[in-house]
Amino acid sequence: MTTESAAAAVQATVYGYPRQGQNRELKKAVEGYWKGRVTAEALQDTARDLRRANWKQLADAGLHELPTGDFSYYDHVLDTTVMVGAIPARHRAAVETDALDGYFAMARGTQDVAPLEMTKWFDTNYHYLVPELGPDTAFTADSARQVAELKEALALGHTPRPVLVGPVTYLLLAKPAPGVAEDFVPLTLLDRLLPVYAQVLAELRAAGADWVQLDEPALVQDRTPAELGAAARAYRDLGGLTDRPRLLVASYFDRLGEALPVLAKAPVEGLALDFTDAAAANLRDLAAVGGLLGKRLVAGVVNGRNIWINDHQKSLTTLGTLLGLADRVDVAASCSLLHVPLDATAERDIDPQIRRWLAFARQKTTEITTLARGLAQGTGAIAAELAANQADLASRATSPITHDPAVRARTAAITEADGRRSQPYAERSAAQRAHLRLPLLPTTTIGSFPQTDELRVARADLRAGRIDTAGYEERIKTEIREVIAFQEKTGVDVLVHGEPERNDMVQYFAEQLTGYLATQHGWVQSYGTRYVRPPVLAGDISRPEPMTVRWTAYAQEQTAKPVKGMLTGPVTMLAWSFVRDDQPLGETARQVGLALRDEVVDLEAAGTSVIQVDEPALRETLPLRADGRADYLAWATESFRLTTSGVRPDTQIHTHMCYAEFGDILQAIDDLDADVISLEAARSHMRVAGELAAARYPREVGPGVWDIHSPRVPSAAEAAALLRKGLEAIPAERLWVNPDCGLKTRGWTETRTSLEHLVEAAHTVRTEAGATA
Repeated sequence: MTTESAAAAVQATVYGYPRQGQNRELKKAVEGYWKGRVTAEALQDTARDLRRANWKQLADAGLHELPTGDFSYYDHVLDTTVMVGAIPARHRAAVETDALDGYFAMARGTQDVAPLEMTKWFDTNYHYLVPELGPDTAFTADSARQVAELKEALALGHTPRPVLVGPVTYLLLAKPAPGVAEDFVPLTLLDRLLPVYAQVLAELRAAGADWVQLDEPALVQDRTPAELGAAARAYRDLGGLTDRPRLLVASYFDRLGEALPVLAKAPVEGLALDFTDAAAANLRDLAAVGGLLGKRLVAGVVNGRNIWINDHQKSLTTLGTLLGLADRVDVAASCSLLHVPLDATAERDIDPQIRRWLAFARQKTTEITTLARGLAQGTGAIAAELAANQADLASRATSPITHDPAVRARTAAITEADGRRSQPYAERSAAQRAHLRLPLLPTTTIGSFPQTDELRVARADLRAGRIDTAGYEERIKTEIREVIAFQEKTGVDVLVHGEPERNDMVQYFAEQLTGYLATQHGWVQSYGTRYVRPPVLAGDISRPEPMTVRWTAYAQEQTAKPVKGMLTGPVTMLAWSFVRDDQPLGETARQVGLALRDEVVDLEAAGTSVIQVDEPALRETLPLRADGRADYLAWATESFRLTTSGVRPDTQIHTHMCYAEFGDILQAIDDLDADVISLEAARSHMRVAGELAAARYPREVGPGVWDIHSPRVPSAAEAAALLRKGLEAIPAERLWVNPDCGLKTRGWTETRTSLEHLVEAAHTVRTEAGATA
């Protein structure tokens, strides 16, 4: 095909779309079903209505080919586990009794059965359910949901493209099932899995699919020759099938790199590549393999993970180059739009000029169709859109919002000494033990306590003017007193105030820092029915006044036990926000670190002896390829130390991380120079304790013994067993006892019982450890 005919054939598409609905209808329906207030039929009706609304929005925007199968009640990787029949043995009875309840049992667990492990989807804040596989896993095809949604879209007159997690990525995301040797490699099951994918593809073709998208984002990571060989074999076999739709293999989040020639040679009809941050590398690598002549290329030129408007001129330049490198070039976002909010026009509280800089999912679909039209018909066809786009880009670049000379002068003056504590850890530890006088295996929680309906109503009443500030603050004081009293009665050693005043661990701080914008409707799925509103990091960052000191000090007045000050760290403030794309991330992290440093110093001055600076996103934000990690970890750990290094030696600094793979950042965890770290460990059966011990981590550690993302109430015996497992790796004098994460999403009934069991377990094991000391 010539360049001219390739341009004329350009189409617009996306890989996926937000699932929740404009008002989070899916969240409300699913949680209503769990509580017995919504029937299965009503839940399914809501889901169908949301899918149809999404397809209509995409079609009305001008997209030519729409994704199906990207919708999920909880998680698309869990949906794949169901599709290939890899149901864990402990969940099979529940799935066979009731497929929907069994599905949710795998996601959330029950009182009797633990859920699947949950961890981050590559370097995003989305969490997926980890497949559990072993040498005895038998795969069976179940494409009922994928086929039904395809037929649903076809019946409405759309051109659908089913989207599946690819077989190589599925296996690379999996872990050995409980009881299976830890060195078991799930990828060895590929030849057993491929016939199941072949059957699913045949069934989708029979149902009317012309194209099927197989997502293989794991191939943008550094891969071994054996893993690349597995990818070559997978797509040789699937591409060689005669009874199948045309195949589009999709990559995103980074450059395809050494996997590109593997897929370019495979007998598949199309590839999808990320041309945002990875544009230069993917363009170079495409040219090196001689392009994709004879194949379809879906070019992700609109950033699917951030909310800033696209630079149309830059994207059109990239697309024009690609026309000579593929048989057909289509325009798309760089990844599923699952990672951005739905509609920027709903943000009425943001200045209209600033709102023009923002592109949420609906705006991105318009950008995609505009670029497709410009590529197909020439820039004259989109002259008005190009002019408006360039004006909006210029407006943002020259705005005083984005540049604060005082902030920039302060960051420029940072010295190496600013990022170091005044004494080494061993000396600090002795001072802290003398000052805090905590028992062996001290107990604490991660920070938040249940956010009750009463608290949410109080915040809504304050916003609506139904109560005044004084009335709201009395409600917060009452909640703090009750949380402190409960912890004292239960016997917790280091208390928290429960964070009743906080809406979200990032948003709460963003609303009090200059340079951030808060949204009202910018909901993004984090996991299951958990949605967050990431703030927008629009300009230079500073802290005008203390943010947490008042409520922490009030809580400390209620007890003689230490109360932790609770802050969100600089890396997480970036990772769980929509960050600036007009300056290096490291520079923004330093600005946030200095703003938080002011808060840490003020907390200490107010009498706070234990300060926790949470960094759950440290591992999540790690670059997917090794060559970018050293630079990232250098500025990430520096920004944390800038936050925490201004305190006295006897002030104990904690940090917290959860739901990620920590093994490859253990040195960075040490480089944070925190005194105590708490980590998720319950779902992963205390694995992280062994990893820290193997790395000779010298500081105190609190591996979680209560999985708070499940409604299960762990028994005291279960928590004690996990503690004993932790003690096999970490000495008792350095081991803390705590849940995996904050308790915001849990109810009070389960929280009371679970914390009582946790403290009981600590007392039991403390006695055992003291007897053997």
